[in-house]
Amino acid sequence: MKNKLSILAALSALFCLIAASGQVIDCCRGGLRVCAELILPSLFPFFVLSGLLSRLGFPALLGRLIAPAAARLFRVSGPGASALAVSLCGGYPMGASYIADLVRSGQIGLREAERLLAFCNNSGPAFAVGALGVGVFSSARAGLLLYASHALAALLTGFLLRGRGEKTSPELHLLEAAPPMPLSRALPEAVRQAVLSVLSVCGFVVCFTVLTGLLEAGGLFSSAAGWLAALTGAELHAVRALLSGLLELGSAAASMQGLALTPGNLALAAGVLGWGGLSVQFQTLSVLDGTDIKSTLHLAGRFLSACLGALLAWGLGRLFF
Repeated sequence: MKNKLSILAALSALFCLIAASGQVIDCCRGGLRVCAELILPSLFPFFVLSGLLSRLGFPALLGRLIAPAAARLFRVSGPGASALAVSLCGGYPMGASYIADLVRSGQIGLREAERLLAFCNNSGPAFAVGALGVGVFSSARAGLLLYASHALAALLTGFLLRGRGEKTSPELHLLEAAPPMPLSRALPEAVRQAVLSVLSVCGFVVCFTVLTGLLEAGGLFSSAAGWLAALTGAELHAVRALLSGLLELGSAAASMQGLALTPGNLALAAGVLGWGGLSVQFQTLSVLDGTDIKSTLHLAGRFLSACLGALLAWGLGRLFF
């Protein structure tokens, strides 16, 4: 039954692509522009660097330093908790890619990797400050507030979900990990993995940009936004941005252009940033391919992080703006 529904959905999508071919072409161009101007410059270097660090044995070194705090706060090992720092610097889906590399190299197990996914796959400062702070609200200070709210929400999410894991001894640093690679081997492997990962990410960005465009062309997006705005009394502009954010983060940032700098709109931006969109969920699945890591906790973690980030941004927004 599920397979028949999937086939029906795919055929419906094919019909929509044919019926709105002009809209699809414009959306593809827009999605590719986002990839060229934002995704490739901001993510590819981090993909290469994180893969290189993982293969050179950096998680083991950092893990020994932060293992006591990681065990006490999040009930994960030190090498695993190093994924939090990587994700908050590199952005989506850098944390998931790094966690997958830790599993492939034998430095953490599958159960720990699944717990880490709940709070160690986050947006980086480039998008929070540049795209949302400066690009949407014309304020770097607002971007820093959004990033701080996002980072604090990730930490709180990890702490709140720590009960799902066993207590971890600070002395437990590593499994039987593969030895660090020499640079001559680590760099080519990191580059190859980064190319595959960034192509996958760009593919999903374009795919969901087209999906949003098709919903807009069919009138479904506008109808849903109007209905929710009338039901909640919220500004139509903000509701459209929220619906875009449920699907794809880049489209949401574009939809937020022109929103006033208010605590409510900061909360909206932080919530969208924490959720990441369905596109991020699929990007995460793509970089986890071949590792047997389940993504159930990732979905729960993103939802919780979005809610906490929105509350923090609203409170900080009332305090500073």
